[in-house]
Amino acid sequence: MRKRLIVVIALLPLLALPSAVSAKSHHPSGPVVPPPRVLAFDHMYGVDGPFVGDANPIRGVIGDELPWTITHFIKGRLDTNGHLRIQVKGLVFTDDPEVPPELQGKNDEETFRALVSCTTEVSNTEVGTANVTTDGFAANVEGDSDIDAFVELPNPCIAPIVFILSGSEDKWFAVTGFESED
Repeated sequence: MRKRLIVVIALLPLLALPSAVSAKSHHPSGPVVPPPRVLAFDHMYGVDGPFVGDANPIRGVIGDELPWTITHFIKGRLDTNGHLRIQVKGLVFTDDPEVPPELQGKNDEETFRALVSCTTEVSNTEVGTANVTTDGFAANVEGDSDIDAFVELPNPCIAPIVFILSGSEDKWFAVTGFESED
């Protein structure tokens, strides 16, 4: 009799477990669901060639006056609520002859910013470009930075493009896209 009583007492907490799990899954606020993703990327294109300088801006954003490269990676995501997260590893000047030797393979900016560019409706018959920019995020000489910000996206935000900008001027160093090594 005593053994049965001990076994019953030991099993009582287990009987309450299914109702506790059930109570969690039917919480009035519902399950936590992340906002939908607008854009995710694992590659960016460093400004070079015809995009260097102001001759060929992309959506009104001009390239830096010197070429940049990505030695490791840049990846990120943009959610519909405007949450933008970008991990930058190795965004530095190229070793091209036009880059002064003391800058080659280095980043000379203390901060990087991100810019999201969307095509949006201006009226029932017109479209335009809306560009929104983050504050600056610390960057080191190796060209590493973590950008984590909320931007106010236009509604609608069509064909978004993400740029990595200088912290000190409105010129891009990298943009969503890629160049094949062929």
